[in-house]
Amino acid sequence: MSSHSPISEDRPPESALWALVPAAGVGTRMGADRPKQYLPLFGRPILQFTLERLGSYIPLRGIFVGLSPDDKFWPTLPPHLPKVLGTFPGGQERVHTVLNGLKTLSAHAAPDDWVMVHDAVRPCVRHGDIDKLVSAVDGYPDGGLLGLPLADTVKRVDPMGHVVETVPRVGLWRALTPQLFPVARLRRALEAAVQQGATITDEASAIELDGGHPRMVAGHGDNIKITLPADIELAEMVLKQQARERG
Repeated sequence: MSSHSPISEDRPPESALWALVPAAGVGTRMGADRPKQYLPLFGRPILQFTLERLGSYIPLRGIFVGLSPDDKFWPTLPPHLPKVLGTFPGGQERVHTVLNGLKTLSAHAAPDDWVMVHDAVRPCVRHGDIDKLVSAVDGYPDGGLLGLPLADTVKRVDPMGHVVETVPRVGLWRALTPQLFPVARLRRALEAAVQQGATITDEASAIELDGGHPRMVAGHGDNIKITLPADIELAEMVLKQQARERG
């Protein structure tokens, strides 16, 4: 899967690495005049930052972006973002959007290639974390995902907001993205989940439903998902700090 080393003539070429970015959501919790992936981050759309971060990851072969049929903001992004090869139509839910992306990708990728699915509003993912994920799942058919172990005490509440129990957090992780799987494996799992009418909140849950056990790979806590207005200011702080770390 890795593209770091040259391919010698006495071994087969390694499988390619691709990315899908579902960006068809509307982000109603932001209360803004546009989907959250197009809100400004340092004056540029969040989605542009995310795609530039992925596009600068050297081993990646190409990126495809899932857009809502009603999307009128995509043309405001630069026309030639690094490694962005095209777009595909979004679906009713994330699972349908990713499935549409895999169908588009099938014209470019081999079944044993690898695809990482990354949230459009996670512009701060570190290349080092992607390296860790790629290394951890190399040769492992169920793939894996970045995540963070839960550090806070977890409470379960009833519909009235009353605490009914404290949930032990041992072994509990927050799922992040990217999530990385063999192309054919992920497509089969997602198609099975849709056929069953299962609730799929991320790609790993589809693999789990299909009997797989994705590997959890610890990432950095600054791989934040921009969901609320205050998250934009936090993302700007993170990006400034990352820039200082790179010197």
